[in-house]
Amino acid sequence: MGKQDGTGRQVSATPVDALDPHILHVDMDAFFASVELLDHPELVGKPVIVGHPSARSVVTAATYEARRFGVNSAMPMAVALRRCPQAIVLEPHYDRYQRYSAIVMDLFREVTPLVEVLGIDEAFLDVAGARRLLGTPWQIGTRIRERVFAETGLRCSVGAAATKYVAKLASGRAKPDGLLVVPAADTLGFLHPQPISALWGVGARTAEKLERLGLRTVGDVAEVPRDKLERALGPATAMHLHELSWGRDPRVVVTEHTEKSIGHERTFERNIAERAELERELLRLANAVGVRLRRSGVQARTIALKLRFDDFSTITRSRTLADPTDLGRRIYEEARSLYAESGRAGEPVRLLGVRGEQLTGGAVDTALWDDDDDWREAEQVVDAITAKFGKALVRPATLLGDDPERRMPLRGEPT
Repeated sequence: MGKQDGTGRQVSATPVDALDPHILHVDMDAFFASVELLDHPELVGKPVIVGHPSARSVVTAATYEARRFGVNSAMPMAVALRRCPQAIVLEPHYDRYQRYSAIVMDLFREVTPLVEVLGIDEAFLDVAGARRLLGTPWQIGTRIRERVFAETGLRCSVGAAATKYVAKLASGRAKPDGLLVVPAADTLGFLHPQPISALWGVGARTAEKLERLGLRTVGDVAEVPRDKLERALGPATAMHLHELSWGRDPRVVVTEHTEKSIGHERTFERNIAERAELERELLRLANAVGVRLRRSGVQARTIALKLRFDDFSTITRSRTLADPTDLGRRIYEEARSLYAESGRAGEPVRLLGVRGEQLTGGAVDTALWDDDDDWREAEQVVDAITAKFGKALVRPATLLGDDPERRMPLRGEPT
């Protein structure tokens, strides 16, 4: 992908007539930070970090000006502020990000019904059917960028290519606020000079193995004998990278996306070791997961617990249920049991997370006598009250009197 700070930017500055790069990857530029700057126009062009101003929190997002100092998302805030002490820190507002994301995705669907939403700030579009009405992919990409800015005040970058892989790579190269079109005939000329890190699926460990073979660019990977690549990486990975290195990617734009898991986690302002306090947090997290499962119309077959300790060591524990669930109480009971059996109960905890995995759709198939029946009825009542009056009105008695200042805000992580 392109450099996170926008250096090395590459764009199609003049119109491109080719019709074959019909797959577009649209990526909002520094989305969370850009949304915050809509309320702070005086900070445009300055290094801004989005996150909570606690040394123990992490960076949610950063402007390109901050990224040039080496600030990246998920970095500890203390590290980010050491690298860029002049940065201005703004609190995140996730409800606003979701609202603007919905506006942007609706704009994409006005161009084509074939929109594959990848996350809150990016999507693939197949514009093959829109070319007759709207013109070339270059014209469509230009139109999208103009519409997004006119409707939201936000900027986006667009990559257009014959495959999803190259389109996503192109949008990264076009950042920020750019459009890069790669006609099918130019695919290898664009792709082969790229570093091996540009290959989808190449992380630090795989890159090290490739470099030991003397491979530095995508072109190097394309030209290396397949058997040599297989000996270093195994047949599956070797085949995957060989195909990508020649620009081959058979994936099509898929309009429906199913979340693989639904979870929430929390980083504490101070480490927590008291079991009763941790169980209160587990209940809060489990209820939040249950609400999102029910809203999504899915249930989880597996419950996972994540624990990060004072020394930053992290463990996960999981359990597959006999029957899937979307109930916060059942999720809590399983998470509490996983904590008790973790072998590290009582140690100071820095981060706590609960996740529902192996999601399955459809209504819950309850037995004639359902042990969770009372809890199901209670949680459905809470859902109805929340929908009408807001989420702050009703919550478990165990959580009443809770001091929100002692914790970092809840963070949801759909994947």
